[in-house]
Amino acid sequence: QVQLVQSGGGLVQAGGSLRLSCEASGRTFSNYRMGWFRQAPGKEREFVAAISRMGGGTYYADSVKGRFIISRDNAKNTLNLQMNSLKPEDTAVYYCAASGSSTFSRESLYYDYWGQGTQVTVSS
Repeated sequence: QVQLVQSGGGLVQAGGSLRLSCEASGRTFSNYRMGWFRQAPGKEREFVAAISRMGGGTYYADSVKGRFIISRDNAKNTLNLQMNSLKPEDTAVYYCAASGSSTFSRESLYYDYWGQGTQVTVSS
């Protein structure tokens, strides 16, 4: 079991940057693959990015590739999402999530634990 607490987010202008963080409890953070998802008003929750247990493999949705960077620091039990060149269509509630699966997945049902969510709003 792992508890996830998110921080960061807020309101920025288009073209700006934000950094989201997700801190995990416990001493087995490195056992989990981690991911970021987002949900905009009236839409389904969608995959944003994922990272392997040791951080050596990263995966991105096409919509954010080249703009967002996912990273983790297992010594600090922390997952991060650096968001650059933000667009109004990036506006959503962002969630970090942990998966006990052995392989990468962009489907939310394979993630077992979720953060509380944090709002990101990008203005024109």
